[in-house]
Amino acid sequence: MKVVLFCGGYGMRMRSGENDSPPKPMQMVGPRPLIWHVMRYYAHFGHTEFILCLGYGAHHIKNFFLTYQETMSNDFVIRDGRVELLHSDIADWTITFVDTGLESAIGERLRRVRPYLEGDDMFLANYSDVLTDAPLDRMIDRFTASGAAASMMIVPPQSSFHCVDVLPSGEVKQITAVGKLPIWENGGYFVLTQEIFDHLPEGGDLVEDSCGALAALGRLYGYRHDGFWKPADTFKERAELDAGYHRGDRPWMVWERAAS
Repeated sequence: MKVVLFCGGYGMRMRSGENDSPPKPMQMVGPRPLIWHVMRYYAHFGHTEFILCLGYGAHHIKNFFLTYQETMSNDFVIRDGRVELLHSDIADWTITFVDTGLESAIGERLRRVRPYLEGDDMFLANYSDVLTDAPLDRMIDRFTASGAAASMMIVPPQSSFHCVDVLPSGEVKQITAVGKLPIWENGGYFVLTQEIFDHLPEGGDLVEDSCGALAALGRLYGYRHDGFWKPADTFKERAELDAGYHRGDRPWMVWERAAS
């Protein structure tokens, strides 16, 4: 299936100022940017056709792939002055780069790449800034069996804050960690069908408009995942992923486990 990656937002919670120009998907985790880790995850499960919804910082993303160096993450041999790769990352990938506007909402970005999805009954979509070890093949199988029009991966709340149950008098009755509440968050990994476009207005939002409408019709499936899932929405979160990578704690790199 094709994979639509939303990578054109400003990423204001990641940027430190006007001169901090690389877009969020190009922030580094180890020797590679976030977007590479996301794409490598999908490629591990056999999905190697990507559609990049570009906007802010598009030239950074284009330049990364136009000047891609396989030797950064693969073993190789130098023989007679020539480099011979022992493995390859992106040699079998197809990547379509589409300008979807600087100010477009996620749903509008999806609308603008619809022509590149013609003939595809199902496709995948992702925010390009969240890493997980979720079994994608199982996620797709369960969605297909559900008969729904769309699905999103849902995860337990990640906040470290506490919810407070308080009476009008001010008396606190209970304090509960957000992570222990019986609620789920949108995890940012989608399996979609063409039906999603029937509920996507011009300038609309993928989750609030399309998924919300499908949920009201009983046509949205939620895949629960309580394993590893971590966004890189802030500097702190990205730094934690980077630190995990360097100490060998990188469960999202499912392709490494498969190779070993």
